[in-house]
Amino acid sequence: MSLGPVEYMVIEFPGNQFKGEIIPALREVIDAGVIRIIDQVFVRKDDRGNVSVMELKDLQKDAAEAFAPLARDASTLFAEEDIEKVSGIMENNSSVALLLFEHVWATRFRDAVLNANGRVIAGERIEKERVDAALAWKPEEQEALEVAP
Repeated sequence: MSLGPVEYMVIEFPGNQFKGEIIPALREVIDAGVIRIIDQVFVRKDDRGNVSVMELKDLQKDAAEAFAPLARDASTLFAEEDIEKVSGIMENNSSVALLLFEHVWATRFRDAVLNANGRVIAGERIEKERVDAALAWKPEEQEALEVAP
């Protein structure tokens, strides 16, 4: 099976307070065929910095029920090294959802580029703050988006 572009995202919930508000937005883009969750892991860090990894079955019932339909085809692709990196950037007393997802929308475009003998030679997600700064650009405060070659 050929996948579209794959990306990971780490979403932190300070104070270990997950309210489930992201679930409807995720469900919307999954149901529309925009993305597909490939893997998901939940990490918790207590106030002393102790880390625990939780699978879907380890979450509180409401959170587990909310996330379960979003990753019907989930694999186990995240490695221990990935968890270590994430735990290194987490704040104490927080939880994160580590999501690996496919950009399903881009598969047809990728195939068209390949069929045209084209190739993507650079690409990077640009942080919202940098885009906002560029959109609010004033000549005296110009800040480049720093597109990498």
